[in-house]
Amino acid sequence: MKILIADDHYVVRKGLRQILLEGFPAADIDEVADAEEMVGKVLHTNFDIIISDLSMPGRSGLEALQQIKQINPKIPVLILSIHPEEQYAIRALKSGAAGYLSKDMAPEELVKAVEKVLLGKKYITASIAEKLASIFDQNKDESPHESLSDREFIVLKMLAKGKSVSEIAESLFLSVTTVSTYRSRIMSKMNLRNNADLTLYCIEHKLI
Repeated sequence: MKILIADDHYVVRKGLRQILLEGFPAADIDEVADAEEMVGKVLHTNFDIIISDLSMPGRSGLEALQQIKQINPKIPVLILSIHPEEQYAIRALKSGAAGYLSKDMAPEELVKAVEKVLLGKKYITASIAEKLASIFDQNKDESPHESLSDREFIVLKMLAKGKSVSEIAESLFLSVTTVSTYRSRIMSKMNLRNNADLTLYCIEHKLI
């Protein structure tokens, strides 16, 4: 079995490798440190499963996930992230992820999650299942931030944490103009006036 681990932290990759080898001793495990490398590997190698972080330098894990599903829709991608489920799980599943697991659950749940995904099933926790069910409730109003694109959502959180437009541009390898455009779209979609309103909104909705 060929497994690809994508995470920008060396220690995390080694920890995940150890957990996986305990469950799958014969597995052939490859590692990459960012989304670009991950997509490049997929172009040239057939993996049985990919385990990917969301927050890596450059392109986000969500954007890479969408590209991978275009290159090879059959490769299951399990998202393993430090971000709380309520922030990214539904977005990840909508983008084609086979499951979403928080990193603090990895020691107990990673092998189980991989086994389930390899059977062609989705790995989701009870809380994610509950949120998925609520999507079908026609009377449930959608929160303003849920209308944002994946990239807009990332920029929203960075702005809320006090990052400047130039800092965000440098971190995401984008131009300042592009980030400013994202900021304008966010403000318009969410009917916010300034960064203070934006930060308050994120705090109230537990996005930061």
